[in-house]
Amino acid sequence: MSIKAHIQICLFILFAFTQPYTAQNSIPIDTTHWNIQAKSYKLEHYKGKDAIYIDQGALILKDAQFLNGTIEFDLFLNEERMYPGVFFRADESFNNGEQWFVRTHLSGLEDCNQAAPATNGITPFQFYFGPKYSFAYDYKYDDWTHVKVVVNNDKAQVFLDYAEKPNLSWQLFHEPKAGGLMIRGGRVPLHIADIKVNKDAFELTDFKPIENKPIEGLIQEWEVSDMFEEKLLEDSEKLIAAINDRTWGRQIYVEEGTAANISRVQVLRDGSPGNTVFAKVIIHSDKDQMKFFEFGYSDRVVAILNGNPIYKGTNKWRSRDYRYLGTIGLFDGIYLNLKKGKNTLLMAVSEDFGGWLITGRFEDKNGLKLN
Repeated sequence: MSIKAHIQICLFILFAFTQPYTAQNSIPIDTTHWNIQAKSYKLEHYKGKDAIYIDQGALILKDAQFLNGTIEFDLFLNEERMYPGVFFRADESFNNGEQWFVRTHLSGLEDCNQAAPATNGITPFQFYFGPKYSFAYDYKYDDWTHVKVVVNNDKAQVFLDYAEKPNLSWQLFHEPKAGGLMIRGGRVPLHIADIKVNKDAFELTDFKPIENKPIEGLIQEWEVSDMFEEKLLEDSEKLIAAINDRTWGRQIYVEEGTAANISRVQVLRDGSPGNTVFAKVIIHSDKDQMKFFEFGYSDRVVAILNGNPIYKGTNKWRSRDYRYLGTIGLFDGIYLNLKKGKNTLLMAVSEDFGGWLITGRFEDKNGLKLN
């Protein structure tokens, strides 16, 4: 071998072993490459793999921005309720971005996993549900589960256990923008191993997302107030003051043909007090008349017509039975006693988690004009 060839080989080896991970390489699970945020964790060899045993935490990839590509990792699941998964294209605070995660305790059921965005700190699983965003799958509790997520501009797919065809294809929720990458653990400890990120592999396979049928006749636009404390709704004197003290000017629009997302314009946990807003619609009636209004909300609502409270309800997670998700839909209705001329309908919507949402319609719009 010539001296020149020997030098070239040595330089190649030196380059290969001194570079950080590339787009094609596995990423070691260590504190050099990951910011590990957890109640506790342990790096160990488990079931044939170098893994992390992580409790109530996540791994955030250091000094990296992810836009398009393939994310792969292995999970050793158990039957405890937990929600491990991947969070990508995240903003600096991980309040906004794209997600796919597992509901480990619901193996075999249609909602045993979930694609959903994070929007201003809320993951609205009560909004993005059904076969468009989840699929039934029988999880293994005695072996590793392989997860592969492929991201390409405004589209994504997930493949479980080396499936040739995607288990789920969906349209992403935010504008394509490079951001942070997190592999998330669960509420109870589990093992994660073999994390790979390939920014050059973003080709989709048989991309055929399921489309939901939109609900016809919905109010398409709501005006939203600033945020205030829910306790102001508890008595009539405080209620009038709460209405009069509000500022306005934020508009939300129906998405998915289903509901309007309040968290588009309000940040629930920004350090300021309150978890409630008014969503407002003005109804012009050509005469005094009674009209049926059907609506949906999350998590709680007080309906106020022309300053008078007429309805109070709860639709939060587990509010109706232990499996109830609090999903949005036209599940409630009230008869509105409208006066001739201008009527103001306020829906005071309070949120805990899972989706800050409002929707509604008049099936019979004769004699009405909305703005």
